[in-house]
Amino acid sequence: MGYKKPIEQLDERHLVSEGTTFAQVTEIVSRVTEQKAPRLWWILFGISTSVTGVLGLTIGYLLWTGIGVWGNNSPVAWAWDITNFVWWIGIGHAGTLISAVLYLFRQYWRTAINRFSEAMTIFAVICALMFPTIHAGRPWFLYFSLPIPNQMNMWPNFKSPLLWDVFAVSTYFTVSLLFWYVGLVPDFATLRDRAKNKFRKWIYGFVALGWRGSNRHWSNYERAYLILAALSTPLVLSVHSVVSFDFATSVEPGWHTTIFPPYFVAGAVFSGFAMVMTLLIIARTVYGLHDLVRIRHLELMNKIMLTTGSLVGYAYAMEFFIAWYSGNPYERFVFINRAMGDYWWAYWSMITCNVISPQLFWFKKLRTNIPVMFIVSIVINVGMWFERFVIIVTSLHHDYLPSAWGNFSPTIFDILTYVGSLGLFFTAFLLFLRWLPMIAIAEVKMVMPQADPHLGHGDEEHGEDHHDDATAVPAMAEE
Repeated sequence: MGYKKPIEQLDERHLVSEGTTFAQVTEIVSRVTEQKAPRLWWILFGISTSVTGVLGLTIGYLLWTGIGVWGNNSPVAWAWDITNFVWWIGIGHAGTLISAVLYLFRQYWRTAINRFSEAMTIFAVICALMFPTIHAGRPWFLYFSLPIPNQMNMWPNFKSPLLWDVFAVSTYFTVSLLFWYVGLVPDFATLRDRAKNKFRKWIYGFVALGWRGSNRHWSNYERAYLILAALSTPLVLSVHSVVSFDFATSVEPGWHTTIFPPYFVAGAVFSGFAMVMTLLIIARTVYGLHDLVRIRHLELMNKIMLTTGSLVGYAYAMEFFIAWYSGNPYERFVFINRAMGDYWWAYWSMITCNVISPQLFWFKKLRTNIPVMFIVSIVINVGMWFERFVIIVTSLHHDYLPSAWGNFSPTIFDILTYVGSLGLFFTAFLLFLRWLPMIAIAEVKMVMPQADPHLGHGDEEHGEDHHDDATAVPAMAEE
């Protein structure tokens, strides 16, 4: 889509397996949606839907009884619910970064993984929005947080960072959803043209918006995609910065710090890439995507995780330094308490998972080893959950006054709500894998050598005809 760099300057051998043709790319991706789902898919889908059902029952009981069924108390009014909210928002960050930022910087390796990460973003944000909604206790009054006329003449408090969350996250979700859908349009047309069932052909034809692959369609598509990428890029920085303001604009020891916005953004990208890695390795193995998702893609993602993990480690060190340098006894106490207090195990789990484990990726042999990167990606996401838990609980449970101190212990409803959100996420993600193209067919073709008419080795040499392929891009490389 508007790639300007000549194809011959790309190392296409690392992006797509050598000898892979346009027709093979279409077949590899399309067959996943056209063939029967493998048994493993049905097993995972059954487990995830069952867990999602538990989530529904848990939320129903929560709304009937009240949030007192959680372990929240005074002073730990925010606990697992807000921890999970920030964790899910962080996971959703990688999709926008891979799709929008890497697209604008012409990082061609993104083409094989951007669709995957975009879908993950949508589902992660849905899970994230659920937690502050039910945390409010009366979600049927959620419209009070929106600046719309109501019968009580109430108007939101625009000074509250919680309201900023409403606008930031809803904008992020809307733009990400549009960006994801626009990218899907050419691939929907391919599935429409390949469909043998009338109902399937009608459904994909409806969502393809009449796409025919004409020059006018491609031109409008590129313009829309570029505009959405430009809109999405500031959101990578703004959304998690705004989420960090929930803490940074308070006067709570351990929260009232200016390092939170960049620290939260780095952590969000860190955890987001880790989740993409976990899911991508599984899908790559189950569906045989080795020709399109190469070790080169995974290695570059590991380099980004190493970079962002190092930034997160630096932020941890600076928090301790500033707490000492400030001379504020309350600030010092909070950070000493994090490392040596009642929740020391959470703090050192966070350090081990987030700072130490990514350092394995300094070594090429380890960052190109599938089992190693799979395990490390899971460990990172565990560590990032502990990070949010440490920030919230250890800052709240010991406040200014010892008489107000109190520990937090989760109840079974805390645990089931969190586990249920994982079920919701995986249910949506498995449906995406089953019915939608998980890899951007058109975009992968654009970075293949056959897309360059000046190289003289297009698919016609292999006796292929793509007049009916809606993602064929003969004119794209010349623009």
